[in-house]
Parts: sequence; C-alpha cells; structure tokens
Amino acid sequence: MTARKRVLLVVFVAAWIMALMFGLRTALSLFISAINTQTGVGLLAISLAFAVAQLMWGVSQPIAGAIADRYGAGRVLAGGILMVGLGNALIPFAGSTALLVFVIGVLIAAGAGAGGVSIVLASVARLLPPGKRAMASGIVNAGGSFGQFTLVPIAQGLIGWVGWMAALWWFAALAVAMTPLAWVLRGKGGPAPGATGDERLGDAVKRAFGDRSYVLLNLGFFTCGFHVAFIMTHLPGVVAYCSLPPAVGAWSLSVIGLFNIVGSLGAGWAMGRWRSKSLLALVYASRAVAVALFLVAPKTELTFLVFAGVLGLTWLSTIPPTAGLVAKFYGPRYMATLFGIALFSHQIGGFLGAFLGGYAFEMTGSYDWMWYADIALALAAALIHLPIREARIGAVPVPA
Repeated sequence: MTARKRVLLVVFVAAWIMALMFGLRTALSLFISAINTQTGVGLLAISLAFAVAQLMWGVSQPIAGAIADRYGAGRVLAGGILMVGLGNALIPFAGSTALLVFVIGVLIAAGAGAGGVSIVLASVARLLPPGKRAMASGIVNAGGSFGQFTLVPIAQGLIGWVGWMAALWWFAALAVAMTPLAWVLRGKGGPAPGATGDERLGDAVKRAFGDRSYVLLNLGFFTCGFHVAFIMTHLPGVVAYCSLPPAVGAWSLSVIGLFNIVGSLGAGWAMGRWRSKSLLALVYASRAVAVALFLVAPKTELTFLVFAGVLGLTWLSTIPPTAGLVAKFYGPRYMATLFGIALFSHQIGGFLGAFLGGYAFEMTGSYDWMWYADIALALAAALIHLPIREARIGAVPVPA
C-alpha cells in the first residue's frame, strides 16, 4: 500500500468510528421521553443516568488510553464499540434508576470512552506524519459531526417507524457491524519529544501536570464538556418547554452536527496558520455570544435551527486544537492517556451540564440559569487559554 493510500485509509476509518460513537451518543437524548414513559422513573433520575454517562465517558478515556498506549489501540477500540452496541440493546430492559445508570451511565459510556476520541486521534497522530496530522484531525473530527447529522434524524425516523425499542436494537446491530474497522488503527506510539525512549507512563503524566499550559488546557476543556452535555441532553426538553414539535429538537441536534463538519474542517485548516490556543479562545468567546443572542431571541423553529447552526460551527471544533496541543507538547507515545485526562476534565463539566440541566428545570421550571452559566463559563474559558505557552506557527516550539 502506498503512503498516500495508507493516509486515506487511516483517516477514513477513524472518521467512521468517530461518526458511530458521536452519532449514537447524541441520538440517545431522543429516547429520554420514551424511557421516562416506559419506566416512570422521572426526568431527574434519567438526567442522573446521562450525567453519570458524561462522567464515566471521561473516567474511561485515560484508563482506556493507558491500555491502548501499552498494548495497542485495536483491541481497545473494538471492545469499546461492542460495549456501546450491547448497551443500546439492553436499554429497553432497564426498568429502574439503578439499571438505567448502569446501562447508560456505565456500560455505554465506558464503551464510548474505549472507542472514543482520545484513542482515535492518538492513533491518527501515531500513524500519520506530523505534516498531515492537523488537517487529518479536522477531517476525523468532522466524521463525528457527520455521524451526529445522519444518525439523529435516522433515530427519530426509526422511532416513528418501528418504535423506540427496535430503533435501539437497530443501532446495536450497526455497532457490531462496525467493530472490524478497529483493526486498521491497531498499534501503539513511539517516544515523546524531550524524553527518553523508555519513559514510563507515570513519569509522562507527572511531567504534563508540572506544565501550567497543560493544566490550563484541562481547565478550559471543562467548559466545552458542560456546554456539549447540557445541550446534547436537554435541547429536546428546551424545545418542549417552548411548546414546539419534538422534530425541532431532533433537527436542531442534526444541524449542529452538519455545521460542525464545517467547523471541524475549518479548525484543522486554521491550526496550520494560527496558534491553537488563540483558536480555542475565539471558539469559546463565540459560544458566549451565540448563547446570549439565543436567550433574547423569540423561540421559534427558525430560531432553534439558526442557533444550532451557529453553535455547530464551534461544537466539536475545540477537539482538534486541544488534541493538537497535547501532541505538540508531548508527542504521540502517551497521547491517548494525556488527551484522555483532558477529556476527563471535559466530562466532569459534562456531568454537571447533564445533571444540573435536569435539576435546574425541576427546581425552577425553566433552563434559564443553565444558559447563564453557559455564558459565564464560555467567557472564562476564552480567557484561560490566553496564558498557554505555545510557539507561533513557524517558530521554534516552546519546550514543555
């Protein structure tokens, strides 16, 4: 196989795995109403399951990343995809809060972590030459958005056609069918820059946490998790609160995915021209403005779709520059672990976004306070990224 064909194969497979993982995770929010009707456990209990899922997705990323860094990514990715498929198949049988928390919050989330973005992007960084990584990460990230754009309306259609239980079983079968793709991304990375070839994982983690830039990157990524989890979990509820048809929620989530294809590709392109920390600051500031304008706008179907489009441009476009900074500072050897730790911070924010969304609605009867928190956190994240030490494009890299 020529080098060009190998690059194309790696990017294609990585993008498809991202599409599956992000598409299935996003589509789950469309089943909340049916799960609540079937089980009667209440919105707060279901919000807890989704919040635990956000946290477990984060916890599992560095653990799965450490296993992949030590033993190779292929088996870890395959196991994660199978866990997601099994979890989707079991949701219709989860008739209590405890079972919902286990299936959605543990099984599916841990599988999504093992088959998730940290290992996929680490594999891309490991398998591709440095000059190809930035644009490739943008394309792969766009794959996640494509999955969200396609699988969310497919889920809505399947729910109406065959019912919510059968729709989940269809998705389970899709996950099983995609499992062999993990073989293409098998293997593990080489030594990190600035370190000896036999550097241990613990030493690499200690070195990263001794770097203020890495700590600030983790703090900023917390905000991204809060935004994404709140909106992904509760946007259908916001639509219902505004007395609009359920299809508006499904199409809004789908539009977010569609426009994030542009945002992800744009992030990959921009990383070759501007510093990643500046891109991240711009993305978070843009989110604050978008949410503020959404709050004061009349809540119509068009408002939701326009808001989804604007938000979609920044939705997952934080991932390529964040992963790029980790790879730039520490290389591909332990990237799955170090980026996984950053994603754990992301998912602590995700836990709070998913759970507090349900809690705020139960306590106040609206989602207003969550939107205010979104704006404040976005502005804080924009400022947090500015002190990160990163060389200008074309300059000598700053040592970690």
